[in-house]
Amino acid sequence: MTSFPEISISTERLVLRPYEESDIPAMVEMMNDESVIAWTSVPYPYTEADARSFVADFAPAERAEGRGIVLAVTEFLTQRLVGTVHLQRTDWRIRSSEAGYLIAPWARGEGYAAEAVQATAQWLFDDQKFERLELRTAADNAASQQVAQKIGCISEGVLRGAGLVRIRPEGETDGRWEEIRTDLIVWSLLPEDLDGLAEESADGSDYAAYADWQ
Repeated sequence: MTSFPEISISTERLVLRPYEESDIPAMVEMMNDESVIAWTSVPYPYTEADARSFVADFAPAERAEGRGIVLAVTEFLTQRLVGTVHLQRTDWRIRSSEAGYLIAPWARGEGYAAEAVQATAQWLFDDQKFERLELRTAADNAASQQVAQKIGCISEGVLRGAGLVRIRPEGETDGRWEEIRTDLIVWSLLPEDLDGLAEESADGSDYAAYADWQ
């Protein structure tokens, strides 16, 4: 079975690596953020047991079974957890994968999402010889769309009613969330779309990748 190697990707400011048990407390806090709850399908409330299952079972299985790879995004200087990049729905025959990403509330506004996804894309294209990376963003998620645009993605169209997001029911004060349908914007990134982008970026997107990360 084809699968991605265990990998660590370093940029000027970030290290992307497999999740560790020590990440669990910060992960629980990150996943319980209201923006993460609204735009993703994570359980709510997100518990320590959820995080342990993700780190110990789900993330390793994604890689080992060839579906993709889950990378914890950490700051190079502080080593604190600041987000996640998840390659998923990988098609090894056509060399294509889909990227999902989120940034912790304490690290937003720093350009970390674009830096992390761009570095992952460069690794995917250069080291793994993939030919396409796809992103799907909810129609109202402007921040996620800005990430796609910043790294050079091309908008390919809209999947009508293809996603679910969560909102607070009007007038409710008990902390409940309600799921509603949303359109998804499809974005693609090909190897040629990254040509010259690293030189133009102000975020320092050059990367180094280390296989068989321990």
